[in-house]
Amino acid sequence: MIRYHLKELIAEKEFAERRRITIGEIAKETGINRMTLSKIINHPGHSTVTDNLDRLCYYFDCEIEQLVTHIKEPSPEPEP
Repeated sequence: MIRYHLKELIAEKEFAERRRITIGEIAKETGINRMTLSKIINHPGHSTVTDNLDRLCYYFDCEIEQLVTHIKEPSPEPEP
């Protein structure tokens, strides 16, 4: 599963810039739909296109590794 660190990046940017950053602002600056951003934030494992990842990395001035992490899930046991 892919884990997004969008909430953490927003918090870091808010702290660094000493202001509140809204989903609407991110949507406007990146061209990513607000609903897509909301799903990335609130639905673990949400699938999105790589163009959105690229736009978010540019907006937050970060590397892809700071935005996403791959979480290994236990593989199901084979049935007898």
